[in-house]
Amino acid sequence: MFHPRRSLRALLPPLAAGLALTALPATTAQAASTLTNGGFEADGSGVATPRDWSEYGSTGASFVESGGRSGSYRLSHWASSAYKVETYQYLSGLTNGAYKLTAWVSSGGGQNAAYIALKNCGGAEQRTDLPVSAGGWIRIVVPVNVTNNQCTISINSDANAGNWINVDDLTFTSGTSGTSIKGADISSLAKSEAKGGVYRTGSGSAGDAVAILRSAGMNYARLKVWVNPADGYNNKARVLAMAKRVKAQGMKLLVDFHYSDTWADPGAQSKPAAWSGHSYSQLKTDVYNHTYDVLNALKAQGTTADMVQVGNEINGGMLWNEGSTSNWPQLAGLLNSGYDAVKAVNSGTTVALHLAKGGDLSGTRWWFDSARSNGVKFDAIGLSYYGYWHGTLAEFQTTLDDAASRYGKPVFVAETAYPFRLGSEDAHQDIIDTTGELVSGYPASVAGQTRWMNDVASIVEAVPNGRGLGVFYWEATWTAVNGNGWDPNDASSGNGWENQALFGYDDRALSSMAWFSHR
Repeated sequence: MFHPRRSLRALLPPLAAGLALTALPATTAQAASTLTNGGFEADGSGVATPRDWSEYGSTGASFVESGGRSGSYRLSHWASSAYKVETYQYLSGLTNGAYKLTAWVSSGGGQNAAYIALKNCGGAEQRTDLPVSAGGWIRIVVPVNVTNNQCTISINSDANAGNWINVDDLTFTSGTSGTSIKGADISSLAKSEAKGGVYRTGSGSAGDAVAILRSAGMNYARLKVWVNPADGYNNKARVLAMAKRVKAQGMKLLVDFHYSDTWADPGAQSKPAAWSGHSYSQLKTDVYNHTYDVLNALKAQGTTADMVQVGNEINGGMLWNEGSTSNWPQLAGLLNSGYDAVKAVNSGTTVALHLAKGGDLSGTRWWFDSARSNGVKFDAIGLSYYGYWHGTLAEFQTTLDDAASRYGKPVFVAETAYPFRLGSEDAHQDIIDTTGELVSGYPASVAGQTRWMNDVASIVEAVPNGRGLGVFYWEATWTAVNGNGWDPNDASSGNGWENQALFGYDDRALSSMAWFSHR
């Protein structure tokens, strides 16, 4: 949200303003056994230091003003010149155990650093960056394990002139948070390797891309499966081979059924050639048999799928025209045929339904309301969320939270990505290739890619009632390799996505892989 310009107290002298943000000793700070005045309602607008909070650094840049998320007021950091400020509250007399801080935040971006931290709690500091969200409030959660009966809640800005953050409605309660899925789609990998693709560690040593990703913290691989693709990749045999490598690294496996010979997405859901002309009744059998066949083969080789997507980005349905959303009873029959096949192979495999447009609240509600009223069976909801196409982070959080609550199901990001640079490595124009296509506050850089992934993961982590499962990156290993283009029917097609991989143009693992270690 836009931050109004306002007169502020004079900033501290430059020397103090340049100091690292370190809280004053606990004995000088406000101490309480629980967080107080977390909504900043104890004082009116213009209060320089909110009651029960302390400040350090450029204290004039920290103040209470109107425009709270739920009440009348909020905490803001802003100044007309560069500033560093910390607003903190020291808690003592805590019962040791797991806690989590919940806060609603908004940031215009541009700071050197803007984050909320829990520190001096007896262990490592737990820190979460504030997502760039000028369009609305975003809830974040920071977990911590208190082992010394105390903890300091710290709101920090290391900012340039005019940068701002707003914070409101903080709570500090018993409990924990985190996500179980730190995943990536690596469907491109087998073909890339076959065509000469090389993958290197960050230091430059050639290695196995699956092992490199695992060592960075990836714990779940997503593999798409086509029925009979022209290039012979991403079919049953290739998925079986890659599944062995995934499971050998101790990772879980998501199998993404497209029910096509090529890409299936909101704009294309073409039937496989082998199913062309089949009746609706036969298509239900086709879906069952194909799903069962692939999954049973995986199980037989000791690599049982942990999660399955019945369809890929099926906003408009699948297996057009019979399975279009213009005929929900038929679409429901096809989806349930896939569900039944999954469960027949292994009742413990999670069945997910996957839509694109992660920031589209009304569209997501319409789709899943229709699915529910037509008796569609599913265990989890996956949403694609690309910030340059699918709405703001705030809109995405609203949609994700609503889906989890409205349908009582766990949710996850089935696809997201961000560029680490602009400029194509091959002759094919990249999908995102101009600064005007980027999300405000997230540059096309390794740092911008890292920040994007951490912020998306933070939103999933904050889904209430522990229903946020995690995130899959798309597509981690799709580097520019001759012959490994987007079109399985055209060996000369280019990539268009290599500037959003997790390996750079020098084939080295990017430091943005650090997002896999997000809580």
